[in-house]
Amino acid sequence: MNVKELDQTYVANTYHRFPLQIVRGKGSVVEDENGKQYIDLGTGIGVNNFGIGDEAWKQAVIDQMNKFQHTSNLYYTEPCVTLARMLCERTGMKKVFFSNSGAEANECAIKAARKYAADHKGPEYHTIVTLTSSFHGRTITTLAATGQDELHQQFQPLTPGFVYAKTNDLKDLEQKVAENKVAGILFECVQGEGGVNALDAEFIAGIADLCAKEDLLMMVDEVQLGNGRSGQLYGYMNFGLKPDIVSTAKGLCGGLPLGATLLGEKLQDTLTAGTHGSTFGGNPICCAGAISTISRIDEKLLAEVREKSAYIKETLTGKKGILGVSGMGLMLGVATEKSAAEVIAACMEKGVLVLNAHGKVRLLPALTIPMEQLKQAIDILVEVCGA
Repeated sequence: MNVKELDQTYVANTYHRFPLQIVRGKGSVVEDENGKQYIDLGTGIGVNNFGIGDEAWKQAVIDQMNKFQHTSNLYYTEPCVTLARMLCERTGMKKVFFSNSGAEANECAIKAARKYAADHKGPEYHTIVTLTSSFHGRTITTLAATGQDELHQQFQPLTPGFVYAKTNDLKDLEQKVAENKVAGILFECVQGEGGVNALDAEFIAGIADLCAKEDLLMMVDEVQLGNGRSGQLYGYMNFGLKPDIVSTAKGLCGGLPLGATLLGEKLQDTLTAGTHGSTFGGNPICCAGAISTISRIDEKLLAEVREKSAYIKETLTGKKGILGVSGMGLMLGVATEKSAAEVIAACMEKGVLVLNAHGKVRLLPALTIPMEQLKQAIDILVEVCGA
């Protein structure tokens, strides 16, 4: 049997895989088993922010491999503390808990928020308000936090303690807060899996005001938008926010599993010994890769991200077959007259890989994709949508 047949036989059938086996890649180009090349505008769903085989990242990982690959969190390791310090200095947050994924980073955020609220307001203040069309993970608890009913149906009972306010509806959010004993509000500045929809700036400002007025924790999910993809280091920085908790993962380590939950001044002492943990969290190889990644997300690169984002939006807007472009930075959703599935298949045939998100074509190119390759790929997308 070939790889595809073996996959269907032995791997759990949880993914609608595209009919493509990737065997190698470099930068923003990947190659299949037949030698055909594709410009990659998906980056492993926003993970490979510096593309494939980035030399600096690869060397950082190899250097740490040559020292030791893992030790438990019962001991100190230099990569873990260096990365934590770097994240705190770049964000103004105070402490970091490392895990393995975005879902785990959000699990930690939820635990920290509930413990803080219990310690300071009482254990009945455990409700987390999230938004409709949000996505926060696939564990039972982060699925409960996700504001998409269609994802809940087969997994009842979900973890209690979550209510969903209508996205971009401040009155509904205020009502949900008034009706519940709330610990915090958890939101994405751009809802990735929900359709790459950016929250209105006025709504985000309203969240900040409500959190301050009602003494609620502001919890920002930066799993997909963070680590440079928005055009700032983290998406909330585009709105002048000062969150209490930030969760992130995906592009943090450029291809190895690493999640992080950043805790602000209020919560810096909330998690104490034994209240949370992770066997692989803060793994030295992953942290070494993340140090390489974060250290190179500077203003020059962020300016390039904003420039590429503007180019994509300007090129696609108003073109035949394209209904609109949503999102921020290099996390964009394209509404098309044709079905997203049809556009994705046609782009793949022409050598461009794009993704789906709630019926839109989703673009998550590497932050470092060369403009020549980006223009070539966007031209193909325009051609496919207008054909």
